[in-house]
Amino acid sequence: MNHVLCGLAANAALPSELLDRLIAVADADIAADLARRADLSPAQAVALASRDEDSAVGLVHAGRLTAADIDPVAQPQAALALLDEAVHSPEWARLFATDQDVERREKLATCPGLPSDAVETLAEDPDVRVVVELASWTTPDVAARLATHPHAEVRRAVAANEATHPAVLAALITGEGLPPAQRCLVCDREETPFVHDPQCPRPDCDLLPGASCDGSHESTTHNIRQAALRNPATPTEAVVGFADHPSMLLRWALAARPDLPPEACERLAVDPVAGVRADLAENPAIGEALIHVLAGDRDHAVRRRLAHNPRVPLDVLTRLAGTAKIGAAVLPRIAAASPGEVEELAQSPNPAARMLVARRRDLPAGIRDALATDPDAKVVRSVAAHPGLSETQLRAMVERHGAQVVAEAAANPEAPPALLEDLARHEPPVRKVFREVARHRNATAAALLACMADERARPVAAGHPALPPQVIVELLTDDDWQVVEAAAANPSLPLAVMSDLVP
Repeated sequence: MNHVLCGLAANAALPSELLDRLIAVADADIAADLARRADLSPAQAVALASRDEDSAVGLVHAGRLTAADIDPVAQPQAALALLDEAVHSPEWARLFATDQDVERREKLATCPGLPSDAVETLAEDPDVRVVVELASWTTPDVAARLATHPHAEVRRAVAANEATHPAVLAALITGEGLPPAQRCLVCDREETPFVHDPQCPRPDCDLLPGASCDGSHESTTHNIRQAALRNPATPTEAVVGFADHPSMLLRWALAARPDLPPEACERLAVDPVAGVRADLAENPAIGEALIHVLAGDRDHAVRRRLAHNPRVPLDVLTRLAGTAKIGAAVLPRIAAASPGEVEELAQSPNPAARMLVARRRDLPAGIRDALATDPDAKVVRSVAAHPGLSETQLRAMVERHGAQVVAEAAANPEAPPALLEDLARHEPPVRKVFREVARHRNATAAALLACMADERARPVAAGHPALPPQVIVELLTDDDWQVVEAAAANPSLPLAVMSDLVP
């Protein structure tokens, strides 16, 4: 791979004439970067598509190519991409429905708006993989027909299709009203009864661990139920009975459904499997009584997921913030807090409550400024990146709390150049600061040069337009390929150097 040319292909400052030259010599890697450019002319997009079909697919999905630009015989993947974008071309659909390449027929089966005769051809395809793809994406009427398909794997795909009619999904769970399946992936390949060894030594075997068939296709039947339980279109009354099912996977599939009645939630709340309880904990279907129960769960993941439940009361959420690692994101309940709740949280004597609300980036100026002077470093760290904080406020944070807040201060979008230079030279150094400074729009050349010593910040800094041109040129021969690509993509790379680099 030519990392210099790959970087140049992504360089926003590359002139059109050099872009033409680069297209003319592009290999697959360079073409992939070129295809992501927003400034390709229609002629350049067509020229690039003729060099690399994978890039042509990307250009299609970006809306840069039309049916008039594609030859379906010479560029089948690009033509299929156009069909995937709902470009109406019955002739192309019929062509690919009988294509000798099974992967192309599979891809066609995922495309929307196919003509009925092409759908009929795909539904009768001799390769079950094609029919499975069709069943996964097709319309309710076709899905209802495929629910009776003799191959159980097709039925599993119908069970996962959210367009499938609720009555059909209910029938797939029980099997009532449907003819018995005749085949599955297991008995297609093995003499039954057969149980696939989880430690199967065969390198070409793609059966799932534990897949089994004794003639009743039991593992695929289990997978059909699991898919239907996860499908939001499956009727509630058809799934609630699985809250006590012996299969952990079926109970787990049920736990995240937002339509669960209280009695099902209560049974799942005491499930022996922590993953089931964790999915339930984040489910808005649970009531306040169960929220309090799960807040005391012994498993950390359950408590962490409960913190992300949009219906969790603020007092419970505050307790969770003190006992569970809930991450730095603004939690749904905090994002939905009313102005009165925001003020109450900001004035709470509990630093965990103040920390939670400090993560919001739409705080009133008075609340933001009060949190910026909080005595607790975790609270200050949470508010430090809030827009609107002045240089004086940011410097005061760093002076009070030092290394605990310098990275967050550097991440503030309005941090001025002089502050970024000082933070990059902070003692003791904080590695995360270098990465924040290296990507900051206000970083100066001096700040960026200080970041170059950090191996993770170096590729980021190499692409910053404030880096001196002579340094950018030197980085084109760096030992780290990521640095080389970033430098070649730097819009401050001198034009004369760009011209010399393009064949």
